[in-house]
Amino acid sequence: MTTPVPPSPTLPAPDAPPRSSGVRAGALTLGDVVSTWLPLAGSWILMGLELPVVSAAMARMPHATVSLAAYGGVVFPLALLIESPILMLLTASTALARDRHSYHVVRRFMFVAAGLLTVLHAVLAFTPLFDWVAGAVIGVPEPVREPARMGLRIMLPWTLSIAYRRTQQGVLIRFGRARAVTWGTLVRLTTLVTLLGIGVAQGAVPAIVVGTTAVASAVVAEGIFAGFAVRPVLRGPLAGAVSDDGVASPPPLTMARFLRFYAPLSVTPLLNFIAMPLSAAAMSRMPNALESLATWPVLSGTTFTVRSPGFAYNEVVVSLMDRGRPVPALRRFAWGLSVAGVLVLLAMAATPLGGLWFERAAALPSGLALMARQSLWFLVPMGAVSVWQSYHQGMLVHAHRTRAITESMLVLLAAHVTVLGIGVAWHSVPGLAFASLGLTAGGLAQIAWLARRSHPLRHPANPA
Repeated sequence: MTTPVPPSPTLPAPDAPPRSSGVRAGALTLGDVVSTWLPLAGSWILMGLELPVVSAAMARMPHATVSLAAYGGVVFPLALLIESPILMLLTASTALARDRHSYHVVRRFMFVAAGLLTVLHAVLAFTPLFDWVAGAVIGVPEPVREPARMGLRIMLPWTLSIAYRRTQQGVLIRFGRARAVTWGTLVRLTTLVTLLGIGVAQGAVPAIVVGTTAVASAVVAEGIFAGFAVRPVLRGPLAGAVSDDGVASPPPLTMARFLRFYAPLSVTPLLNFIAMPLSAAAMSRMPNALESLATWPVLSGTTFTVRSPGFAYNEVVVSLMDRGRPVPALRRFAWGLSVAGVLVLLAMAATPLGGLWFERAAALPSGLALMARQSLWFLVPMGAVSVWQSYHQGMLVHAHRTRAITESMLVLLAAHVTVLGIGVAWHSVPGLAFASLGLTAGGLAQIAWLARRSHPLRHPANPA
């Protein structure tokens, strides 16, 4: 496969994202990167707390082990899988919603795509299709199936709510209102904690019902907040947006151009989230299946929380690549952030901090907490993986080379499936360990591919 030639600096590609009127001249500094990243990182950290908070609350409710297995092994992975085609709307909106017309193109796609995916969610949750997916495909233990079915039904508003708020958040980020994204996440987390607290205090409703009701209500609340927060931007900066020089406007965004840009991106989360039900299916076929499924949401949620500042870096790179000499500052920040993430996970795996978190904060029984700490060693490199994924992906999105991102996800999936297959064939080690190792192997393989594909962007043949 040949590496595509970068667009000519004097003749920009027709679909190249324009620089917003707020872009400043001069070389990008580390301070610029930090100031752009901080509000988005705060939002991701708060969002990353969601799964550990839900797991910790459910662990204190009736039917805790079965409910945790249903939520972490079935409901959450399937909900993420269904919504995956709309997850990159945040990136697309940040890159493309440059004026009112472009925004309406993105929003129209959002409503159509999210509506169709919601119908798919309903078909899976309310028809016998669920029995085939849970039984034949994932291989969920029998006691887990009915709680999982109930939870998936409660989660029906999930996809449309997330599609709507991610579209609005992209506009907020593009026009310098990233703090509103953090406030929206606070609304979501407050709603979540309130409803979970009521469920724990009430003490009679099954954990799966309380947990999924809280999660679904929280994303609806955040979507409503995003809709209100974006209104001043739609009436003001978005309505009057022009290109940097104020002379010529970029070509109008059409649905055909949007689909060419977005189609490879839409497949990216789908391929990523396929790994989650695959992990559940593999753990169901390895020793200690129920224990692994019950521990996985706590372990993966904890890792996600530590990794979340790295996820925020994707939109930072997309929005700052128009600055002068952006790569040195973006690269230095990526190194610092990745080292910090690795050190946090290493401390949790190697010190009593991990035991305190898994046993007391997450309320896992001692046996499950020990499994979590042992498997966490395999996930330590993930503290850096999300940072470098975002670093390379942001450059590729900015250059509209989104196909390379899809390619990287295929590489990730191949590595992940290979590790899981070894675990199933070996059948001597609890599935939790192989699920963790597979996640790390896939992430490292993806970074290697992304680095190869983004090399021309980081080292142009004729730098300006």
